[in-house]
Amino acid sequence: MSGWRALVVAAITVAAIASTTLTAATLEPTADAAWQAYRRGDYAGAFAAYDAAARKGDRLAQFNVAMMLLRGEGKPVDLAAGVDWLTKSADAGMAQAQYSMGLLCESGIGIPRSLTGATAWWQKAAEQGHTEAQVELATQYFLGRGAPKDWKLAAKWYEAAAESGDVGAQYIIGSFYEHGDGVAQDLKRALGWYVLAAQQGDVGAAAQAKDVARRLAEAGKAPSR
Repeated sequence: MSGWRALVVAAITVAAIASTTLTAATLEPTADAAWQAYRRGDYAGAFAAYDAAARKGDRLAQFNVAMMLLRGEGKPVDLAAGVDWLTKSADAGMAQAQYSMGLLCESGIGIPRSLTGATAWWQKAAEQGHTEAQVELATQYFLGRGAPKDWKLAAKWYEAAAESGDVGAQYIIGSFYEHGDGVAQDLKRALGWYVLAAQQGDVGAAAQAKDVARRLAEAGKAPSR
């Protein structure tokens, strides 16, 4: 990869991770104080509080410290330290951190590139109900990228994401049911998913819904043998 392209990929990947919203935990006074400081724009105070909690093993604080280091909030941007805290949070079971680690593995930013590593992290997050990780995991199985090509598993995880409201996954699983890819063909279920995606503004899903509805109507009118 050329130097300029590596820099572009790095910027996009870190931006995607750093755009994640910090999470407030109001049950712990320290975390709540850190969150309030962050909301006030007191990044130095927030970082200090989160850092103290992170060093005590708080996985949420570890994630927030990672995000602040990647954004350069409260401290200068530090990719290595950010990745280190993100890894700690992911290892402790934080789903958002696991999803973000998958992005880093996919791109090779801050850690060695590994598509199988990305799949492993997304699997962990997907099993905890993380919608974006479910989509990424499904795509890995769909493409056979960092995982064996398996349309049944792709369908499983696209449908899980669709059930969580992801419009893209709703369209894709609708297509799977329409054509019988990875699942038994079922035009009624395909129509249901297309309708849900269309209700979220997916124009392509709206067109597919009309077509499938027409086919179902025609099948219903066909004389029995």
